[in-house]
Amino acid sequence: MLKNRFRKYLPVVVDIETGGFDPELNAILEIAITLIEENDNKFVVGETYRHHIIPFKNSIIEKESLEFTKIKLDHPLRNAIDEKDALKDIFKIINKVKNKYECSRAILVGHNAHFDKSFLDAAIKRNNIKRTPFHKFSVIDTVSLGVLATGQTVLARICDKLKIDYDNDQAHSAAYDTLVTAKVFCSIVNSHDD
Repeated sequence: MLKNRFRKYLPVVVDIETGGFDPELNAILEIAITLIEENDNKFVVGETYRHHIIPFKNSIIEKESLEFTKIKLDHPLRNAIDEKDALKDIFKIINKVKNKYECSRAILVGHNAHFDKSFLDAAIKRNNIKRTPFHKFSVIDTVSLGVLATGQTVLARICDKLKIDYDNDQAHSAAYDTLVTAKVFCSIVNSHDD
């Protein structure tokens, strides 16, 4: 079912927390994915994987971004790793699930998906990664799905309309945001028959 629903694309929810809005200059500080699985012909939220990332050399980290995300770069439990290692690990996980469902590519699902895709693409290029599981330019944006299903564009408001719990205190953590976005995605897609 999963491979047939999205033209052999595996939907993977991605969220990236950054040091600003410019993918060429501002660092990725966190990246998370939540997998979409299938169970009894319904899409369900799968496992979430996340990495804290060491900012790349000479990157810019805006003070306002740290205040917004509440990321503390020097926190002793942050356990950040290199950007390239984080991407390779996440791609390995995605490829395994992609093969499980016999999908040809993964497709990035995100809330304001083009923002996350732009940072992901810049990191792939910066780290000279030749193979990525993701479709080169297509994404599935839960802003668009949310406005169609609920008339709302803000994630918290979409969740409210869909009766999905949303905690403002946990928002803007990459792992939490992918989990909530995955719930929104599954709720909306499951409510529409193929």
